[in-house]
Amino acid sequence: MNTKRVFSLAILIALAFAWPGTSRAGSVGSDLLGLFPKNSGEVAYADLKTARQFPWFTQLKQQMLPAKFREFETFLTSAGVDPNTQVTELVWAVVPSSATTDAKGGSVPTTEQVVGIALGQFQRSSAEAYFAAKKLPVVKIRTFSLFAFGGGSGPNDLFFFFIDSNTAAFGQRQELEKLIGLRYGEGEGLYANTDMSALVNQANGGGTVWAVLNPAYTRLAMQQLVPETSQFPAAAQLASKLKAMTISVKGGSGIDAKFEAVCGSAEDANTFAALLQAGLMYKKYQVGNTNPDLGQMLDNTQITPAGDRLNLKLSLTDDQMLSLIRKNTFAVTM
Repeated sequence: MNTKRVFSLAILIALAFAWPGTSRAGSVGSDLLGLFPKNSGEVAYADLKTARQFPWFTQLKQQMLPAKFREFETFLTSAGVDPNTQVTELVWAVVPSSATTDAKGGSVPTTEQVVGIALGQFQRSSAEAYFAAKKLPVVKIRTFSLFAFGGGSGPNDLFFFFIDSNTAAFGQRQELEKLIGLRYGEGEGLYANTDMSALVNQANGGGTVWAVLNPAYTRLAMQQLVPETSQFPAAAQLASKLKAMTISVKGGSGIDAKFEAVCGSAEDANTFAALLQAGLMYKKYQVGNTNPDLGQMLDNTQITPAGDRLNLKLSLTDDQMLSLIRKNTFAVTM
């Protein structure tokens, strides 16, 4: 699985899951957050019930989601588990499974796995009966039956199981086994990582969508948010010292998203802000004639250093989002 594409997908999902109405601060309980692994590179949450009220949500979702995940949704729907109606909230983690070291000595994830928890109202018994009747590959872990999407033997095959009638989990088998172990008090979960969990607690409840990234995923985020900064030699050095990033998305008369990066120092934050401003100007020049709505969004983006934090805020009107969708701005191929 391509790490950069997966992170891009997470950012785009964050934008898509906001809607222009009264924004409800989405949060999830610590009992569920504690089921995610200690080494999670990204933890994120989305209030899907709110998101579906947005008129172009479905259109944007189809543009963004890779084929494998669309097939997985169809698979669940066939068993009477409709992700589009029954799932009200979603929380997930991206877990690096291998990494390399960049030129500055920082860890760069190269492959990863995903583990998620869906909240809603499920017909557990009828869905499990359907899976059994279809003789799908199933793995028994303690009292849980993990049903496979695919052959069930590949490292990237997705599994799905019910924790209870209101909670379901999905992801690769390795991560789901860890989740089950944590539920029984075995192993170290997210709260054993004090730096990451402190930021998760800070972000939790701060938006209709929120996410927290560790240092490696923060570096990837900066590269993808403003890739034009790569032309500045100082950018790589500054990025290597990034400690974390939080993302929050709220709705009002449009979409407001905030990205807050924790830099190595206040001086780093000030320098990085100047480089990002230059990168956005260059990007606006590139897309000005072909995608004026994107150019306007870039022009309205605010970049502000505050101590060792670097804040990037962007806003979109409903009309701008519709125009960006029509131009396939958010298309992801995987």
